[in-house]
Amino acid sequence: MNRMSQFPVEPGMGGSPWPQRIAIVTDAWLPQMNGVVRTLTTTCEILREWGHQVDVISPEGFRSMACPTYPEIRLALALPGAVGRELARLDPDAVHIATEGPLGLAARRYCIKAGRPFSTAYHTQFPDYVAKRTGLSPDIFWRYIRWFHTPAERVMVATESIREELRAHGITQLHHWSRGVDLGCFTPEATPPGEYAELPRPIQLYVGRVAVEKNLEAFLGGGYPGSKVVVGDGPALAELQAKYPDAHFLGRRSGRELAGCYAGADVFVFPSRTDTFGLVVIEALACGTPVAAFPVAGPKDIVTDATGALSEDLDRAIAAALFCDRRDCARYGAGFSWEAATRQFLAGLATEATELVAQAEAVAA
Repeated sequence: MNRMSQFPVEPGMGGSPWPQRIAIVTDAWLPQMNGVVRTLTTTCEILREWGHQVDVISPEGFRSMACPTYPEIRLALALPGAVGRELARLDPDAVHIATEGPLGLAARRYCIKAGRPFSTAYHTQFPDYVAKRTGLSPDIFWRYIRWFHTPAERVMVATESIREELRAHGITQLHHWSRGVDLGCFTPEATPPGEYAELPRPIQLYVGRVAVEKNLEAFLGGGYPGSKVVVGDGPALAELQAKYPDAHFLGRRSGRELAGCYAGADVFVFPSRTDTFGLVVIEALACGTPVAAFPVAGPKDIVTDATGALSEDLDRAIAAALFCDRRDCARYGAGFSWEAATRQFLAGLATEATELVAQAEAVAA
């Protein structure tokens, strides 16, 4: 029997009863550092601050192996039934399955068998990522995505472009879950890194995974004058360092150091064509840095004419973005709140109680 209780209501959350105990199952977790992990860890922190009990089932609790072609990602080797037994022990009010990997599959299997409603999220363009690494058609992997998410009560997505794409593939039970920025950290006042001092302007910055699916060569191989800076690491780092010796690779940065990298740059360049949102985009904007990107899902849902430029010619996008007013960028970036995003997450959870509320509202209407 699920337990429901009334919590002190955070402003804007409404007066509905929310789950006291939430189980989040994810194959992406610390020590990985990417947009998915940062989104989940921040969401968990805020939920706990609001009084919810959050249990995370991640590869931390299991033996694991390196993901083929992506060794920094660990794939959990859970014994059959282990995830289900843990969920049964926790008896959460809501189960959220964040990823489509081995742990997500095990949780999905348990929830269906036990008759537990659950929600999922579409964090990454999984078919495109795997297609780039295998050379196979994305259509093969879309069949898996459709199969995986169809039983979910709700599938959480960050942007309208991704919502449209999922609908086109037959996934329709969609719920908006945006992203936020830590505005205490990511501000225009953050101190730029010392490495910027002698670099020719404009400084063109990329932050994120250094991996094939991020399409970094479209940025590093461009001809726009100035300095190209890469912050982050990943499996393609050594290859790109060797191929582009004039670029500046600063390694992984976090917190105020990362904020300084954004704030000191003249333009943030986001060459990826396979992201569903791009958390780094709104972090850059919050630091007052305009964005140049391709006109694809993620950037085209976030970047406005006042805060950046989109073009199939990335050098042209960089040139146009440099004319944006950094104050407009900072004001716009400050509008992305983790608290608002977490309220959206709560509203998207699938529980027996929320289903009953929905039914009652439908009858009343």
